[in-house]
Amino acid sequence: MPGDPRLRASDADRDRTAALLREHHAVGRLTGEEFEERLGKVFAARTLGELDALLADLPAIDLYQLPSAGIRPAPPGAVRRRGGPGLNRRGDGPPLQRITSWLTWTAASGLLLIIWLGVGIVAGGAAWLPWFLLIVIPWALTIARRPPGQL
Repeated sequence: MPGDPRLRASDADRDRTAALLREHHAVGRLTGEEFEERLGKVFAARTLGELDALLADLPAIDLYQLPSAGIRPAPPGAVRRRGGPGLNRRGDGPPLQRITSWLTWTAASGLLLIIWLGVGIVAGGAAWLPWFLLIVIPWALTIARRPPGQL
């Protein structure tokens, strides 16, 4: 931290130092005991010099270069593609939930078609109205209209 080491530390200075210590602990530069000890000293520190002393034997880390620092809300109107567990191995393509929804629809539609045909054969052609379409068409429209993340 640049500046006069005798200056009083702010809450933001303490939070930044704590974040740096967390990163050093995460990569294995600090043991759990060392991390806890230093973290206690961070929140008890009064000056910038005390905070600097807690980081003196550790390499510098730029928090702005860490992946977590890149997670910011998108500006209004911006479209950001989101990744997630529903994507295939390469990270592109339709989400797994959408594929599962369409497979379920296909299986149920096939079953309803078989039932309709069976009733028509048993009834001797009396079931000519394709009633199963009253189920499968609205269902398909519902699946098709939903955004991929809301299935």
